[in-house]
Amino acid sequence: MASNSSRSSRSRNGRSGSKAADIPDLQAGAAASLTGHFLIAMPGLGDPNFARGITFICQHSQDGAMGLVVNRLSDYRLGDVLKQMRMPCDRRRVAAAPVLAGGPVQPERGFVLHAGSRREWESSYHVNDSLTVTTSRDILAAMADGDGPPRALVALGYAGWGAGQLEQELRENAWLTVQADDHILFDTALDERWGAAVALVGVNPANLTSYSGRA
Repeated sequence: MASNSSRSSRSRNGRSGSKAADIPDLQAGAAASLTGHFLIAMPGLGDPNFARGITFICQHSQDGAMGLVVNRLSDYRLGDVLKQMRMPCDRRRVAAAPVLAGGPVQPERGFVLHAGSRREWESSYHVNDSLTVTTSRDILAAMADGDGPPRALVALGYAGWGAGQLEQELRENAWLTVQADDHILFDTALDERWGAAVALVGVNPANLTSYSGRA
């Protein structure tokens, strides 16, 4: 799915022309070590796209990684996206749902991260046993009709890393990693998600500048 934004695609760190600027094939590639994890931005991370950000890693292999920032609002509501895609929506609650800024790469591209769906969608990638990323418009049509997944978030754009790039950033202590938590993804207020994710690691945020590793 895509909105009508004309903003250009960029890699995770804003450089154009890198391999990460090409959207990964969500139907390919085996799950790797950080698939299904949160990347928690460390205080020293200078990229404004990720300051105090949490990125949910959808796919990670030797070829690179792809994820969605899950605690940053975009300028859109779901009703705006549906209108751009010419999908009528009379349900105020659906139309008012926030749309997240999923990352700086292809910000016109839409992703639905969801759990517990009883339906299969045209273009989906199963991150793990409980979470799926869908990129086809049929899921948005269902959401507009009130028949979408009961737990879902919509994001525009994604974060991408080329081969070895994420591993290098981890060595530089740019991120803290922890297994993702569904409650944080779907039930926690956006402005509380970073702190809640840090709490999963059991680290005091004041100590993050000298802390690195995985949980």
